[in-house]
Amino acid sequence: MDSFKVKLGTLLTTLWVKSLRVRISTPDDFAPGILGIWHRDLLASTAAFKYWGVHAFISQSKDGDLFAAIAQKLGYTVTRGSDSHGASNVRHVLSTLNQGKFAGMALDGPHGPAGQIKPGSQWLSKKSGRPLWLVSAKYGPHLTLKTWDNFILPLPLTSIDIEIKYLCT
Repeated sequence: MDSFKVKLGTLLTTLWVKSLRVRISTPDDFAPGILGIWHRDLLASTAAFKYWGVHAFISQSKDGDLFAAIAQKLGYTVTRGSDSHGASNVRHVLSTLNQGKFAGMALDGPHGPAGQIKPGSQWLSKKSGRPLWLVSAKYGPHLTLKTWDNFILPLPLTSIDIEIKYLCT
């Protein structure tokens, strides 16, 4: 039964994410590097970069299990880990960056504090020589959950504007 619930949840959430209408604005010098997102914007960012072949670094939590399954269905390569568990797995993401591809991770990690950049993304940028891009989302109709990160649930078929800005190398 649990396996069925996970598969059903993955299917429904994947369809939901696919329904989102995303517009992306990038700077002229936009190139492969780290797509740094805020944890609250996971669904919007997953919709924005689906099928780009992004290598996502996703936490080893139970929520991460569902999110990893969704990301894989949407064309992401997934490595599991966080700043406190599986941090050494970030070397797999570094390998992707060294191949000139995109990687993605939550700047504020899986537990926050919200809006505060953890050192992993900056370390990856410096070590790989690839840019760290800040991904910001502006939403049409959505719900904001009362969680540590004020997680945003865009309603199905919502329009989302993604703006990407250079953060550092």
